[in-house]
Amino acid sequence: MSSVVVVYFSGAGHTHLMAEAVAAGASQVSGTTAKLLRITGDQIKDGRWKQPEFLETLSQADAIVFGSPTYMGGVAAQFKAFIDGASEIWFAQGWKNKIAGGFTHSGSLSGDKQGTLLYLATNAAQHGMVWIGFADLPSSYFGKTDGLNRLGSFLGVMGQSNLDMSGNPAEIDPGDRLSAERYGQRIAEAAQRWTA
Repeated sequence: MSSVVVVYFSGAGHTHLMAEAVAAGASQVSGTTAKLLRITGDQIKDGRWKQPEFLETLSQADAIVFGSPTYMGGVAAQFKAFIDGASEIWFAQGWKNKIAGGFTHSGSLSGDKQGTLLYLATNAAQHGMVWIGFADLPSSYFGKTDGLNRLGSFLGVMGQSNLDMSGNPAEIDPGDRLSAERYGQRIAEAAQRWTA
């Protein structure tokens, strides 16, 4: 049995929906358990991470998938506080050789989401983790309309939803949901191969 933990921050709810899809995809792989860990503001006090049991859950996982919305070209401040809070794990190389991946969401087509994925991959590299990219070609290349990898991202998964100031519940594009599910499957399969 291998375990995948999706750790993420979500402001408006879009990144949460993507995290659920990643976990659902990972759960479809036989012999895999998937868990969501949502970062919230109450885990941070005076700018510092205050929840060691959260980090312990991640340390027991075979794969960790990082998720953050892209705010101003990078990860959210709450997610950065979590990363900074994991510095003791970094120093002890507690996540070394774990499988890693990442995803992000923004309100515009570009939104500089690549910067967020690069940050997530760099953080994983600093921890000595093994990064898994997204391997599916955009399905539109083959005349399909399911939206798989519609934004053409390969370092990780990207999602995009138009900015909605009306207060409606968050929704994500069906293609972004499909992409996140497929990515979760890929992460789970990689974790099983790696831990074998």
